[in-house]
Amino acid sequence: MKKVLVIIVSYNFEHWIERCLGSLRKSSYHVSVMVIDNCSKDRTTEIIEQHYPEVRLIKNKQNLGFGQANNIGINISLQEDYDAVFLLNQDAWIDKETIGTLLKTHQKNPDYGILSPVHLNGKGDKPDHGFSTYTGIKELYQLSGRNEPVESGYINAAFWLIPAKVLREIGGFSPLFYHYGEDTDYINRIKYHGYKIGYVPSVFGYHDREFRTADHNTFLRSEKVFLLSEYANINYSFPQAFGYGVLAAIKKAGKALAHKKIKDSVAFMQITSDILLRTPEVVRTRKINKKKS
Repeated sequence: MKKVLVIIVSYNFEHWIERCLGSLRKSSYHVSVMVIDNCSKDRTTEIIEQHYPEVRLIKNKQNLGFGQANNIGINISLQEDYDAVFLLNQDAWIDKETIGTLLKTHQKNPDYGILSPVHLNGKGDKPDHGFSTYTGIKELYQLSGRNEPVESGYINAAFWLIPAKVLREIGGFSPLFYHYGEDTDYINRIKYHGYKIGYVPSVFGYHDREFRTADHNTFLRSEKVFLLSEYANINYSFPQAFGYGVLAAIKKAGKALAHKKIKDSVAFMQITSDILLRTPEVVRTRKINKKKS
């Protein structure tokens, strides 16, 4: 039986603990569970210690962000010879057959570096909005229900099964990204090293995020993360990456200025400056990520 470590990075996890950890208790495939807490301000760690003694809890002394906290669990999984990790968002939960089915599917399809279930919303009545956007699955009737992977250009890291072989070759999340952008960068690296990304249409995960709203500052932050991920994308030559990352930011600043959106123009120039200042780090990271471990 293959060993799987479920890794959950938490910050103020209290609202979702029962649904998330409860779903893992009900999993038909036995898994080990690790929660890496990024200095929660609520009762997260207390609840886990009192009610979920089977969970290995790591309490960070500072908020390391999503990627670097996950890397703690990934490194432990490799040190302890787990066969795969399953990354699970704190605001998400799964069906009992999800992990077992993903493992069986991967055994038959080792060319996939990441496998995910179908992402549903928190109510479970339709696909998650983001999942719909990048897979084209708008309604549940569009799913085949088969245990065969469907390739996708992108799937966010709410539910990722990653085999140990892939982790050893590609490594963990890049330190370039603190929160958001880590999954985009990782998928770019997966593709560079010849692996596929996909989902299995017969199993489900539930992502409770439809209540979130995005303001303009959130939009600008997402633009910055996207442009940085383009600059770091090792599927491009460095001149191409410079164009898609840095020059694209300058172009966005110019476009905003042309439309008399002065604040946005200034914001994109600041983004350009921030990305340029990280050039030595980007160059070093690109070089590292092109190598197989």
